[in-house]
This record gives sequence, C-alpha cells and structure tokens, in this order.
Amino acid sequence: MNKTFIIAEAGVNHNGSLEMAFQLIDVAVAAGADAVKFQTFKAEKVIAVNAPKAGYQKDTTRSDESQLEMVKKLELDETAHTRLHQHCQDKGIQFLSTPFDLESVDLLNNLGLKIFKIPSGEITNLPYLRKLGALKKRLILSTGMADLGEIEDALNILTVAGTPLENITVLHCNTEYPTPFEDVNLKAMQTIQNAFPGIAVGYSDHTIGIEVAIAAVAMGASVIEKHFTLDKNLPGPDHRASLEPQELTDMVFRIRNIEKALGTGIKKPSPSELKNKYIIRKSIVAAKEIKKGQLFDENNLEVKRVGQSGINPMRWNELIGKRADRNYITDEIIEI
Repeated sequence: MNKTFIIAEAGVNHNGSLEMAFQLIDVAVAAGADAVKFQTFKAEKVIAVNAPKAGYQKDTTRSDESQLEMVKKLELDETAHTRLHQHCQDKGIQFLSTPFDLESVDLLNNLGLKIFKIPSGEITNLPYLRKLGALKKRLILSTGMADLGEIEDALNILTVAGTPLENITVLHCNTEYPTPFEDVNLKAMQTIQNAFPGIAVGYSDHTIGIEVAIAAVAMGASVIEKHFTLDKNLPGPDHRASLEPQELTDMVFRIRNIEKALGTGIKKPSPSELKNKYIIRKSIVAAKEIKKGQLFDENNLEVKRVGQSGINPMRWNELIGKRADRNYITDEIIEI
C-alpha cells in the first residue's frame, strides 16, 4: 500500500440500531477513512452463559446483565449486513467486519469481503484461524494480549492453511479500553516487524485521543484501526474509548500529513527549498579591495551570503595563495 490503510472501527457502537450503523458509515466517509469496520457474531456461539464482563464493560454497561446479554443486544443479522455492505458500496468506502465465530466467517465470505480482520481474542483459536487461512484472502491480525510466540503460532496456522505471509498484516494492539499511555508500548510494533521479516505491521489503537495512532504511522504502521462513535456519552461498552466524528476527521487529516512528511527517504534538496539555496548559502567574496595580481589570503577573503551562485566556501583552500586575475571591490564575488 502506498498510504496508510485507515480503518474506522464502528464495532458495536451502533447499539444494535441499523439506522445508527448507517450514520456511522457516513461519518467514516466524511472523515476520509479507507474502510469502516463492524463486528459480526452469533452471541451464543461466542460467549458462554456464565462468562463475566471485562472490567471496562462493567464500568460502561448495566451491572445487572451478563456479558452474553450485553452482547446479544448488539448483534446484527444477515439482512443488516447485506444492507450495510451495500450502503458502503454506494458511499465509496470499503466494508469490513470482524467475525467472532465460524458461522460469521461464512456470512462475511458470502458477502464477498476481500479482507478479513482477526481480533485479538481469537489469536489462540486454532479452528477459527485454520478456517480463515483457508480462504486465502488478505488478513489483518490483531495481537492484543499476545507474545511473539503466540503470534508466530497464529501465523504458522494461517500460512499452512493457505494464506501467504505477504497477505497478512499484523497489528500491535493493547486490549484495555481505554489503554493507558504507559501500556501502549508502541515500539513493540517494530519488534514484531523485526521478528517476522517481510511482514506488514500496523497498530490498533484504544487510547484516548489521536496522537498515538499518528505516532504509529511515523514509526511505520501500514494499517491504523481506531474506534469511533457518534457520541461518547451513548450507552454501550466501547463508546467511551472511541473518537467522536470531528476527532476521527482530525486523525485522518493528520495521518495524511504525516504520510507526506515521511517522504522517500532520499536525502536531497526538495523542490520547495531549492529557491532558497543561493539566498541562504554563502560564497567566497572580497573582504576588502583586491588589486589584480595580489595574492588571495585569509585577510582579503571572507564568506558571506550574496544572493547568487559563487565559489563554494568548501574550495577555500584552493584560493589561498592564488593571484587575482582582476581587481575586486569589497563584497564582490571572487571568480577563478
């Protein structure tokens, strides 16, 4: 990819409302994101009846409901997925969704998705990884809570199943919502890249604000994923750690500026600065009047800005001891 692939993560921030999901797509389009991503699941296939909520979920949802009850209300059926996929096509943005169970993989594959996102929680799910690897699609693997050994195991399963390594992007991630800055460990993204040469890396961000995602791009992320919402104050598990529409727009804008600033890596004068070269750089000039035949020395030569091309001061030693072939006045550019 020639630019950072920015995924606006709608996730379950639609609160089970198809109309709200449409609005989230429109926000992602307006912000300039490359893709908008939802979550696809059959709650009963993902969560056991007595499974507890995560700490952040307890803080942001009702205390008298189970994790299964909470997630069940956020489920979107096949018809909803079809309509959301079509709305994305109409709006010119890529539709993505993370499957959390095997049936959901089939649902999304039948929709024709070309990219599949593997969430952090499934990195140790061998049957799930094998099924996705066999699709031979582009895969984005989040690695929250994982170490390098678990990443290596997951990559082996995916590649043995049929997906070439060059079709997999690995995202560094921290699964605390929101992630404390001191726990981000952004350098781990580069550790992943060094551990698996040739693999593309990126970052899935759950911090408050946009600066860490922008920093990740400067450090080489080819994919950025960030949760967003219509309103942080809405009820639901992920709204509080998500960006509001203007914040998402700002993040995309700043990432695109960073992409421009990263450049080619070739150190040479840029087109915009060439016009300043002879204004700012100095040339060798006469420090005082110099008569024809007089020797150039440390006393009658100096280096100054003259606003045009003259002898480069790096050639100073070539001039010392030579004779002037004409008269010079003070500040006149020396010629040889």
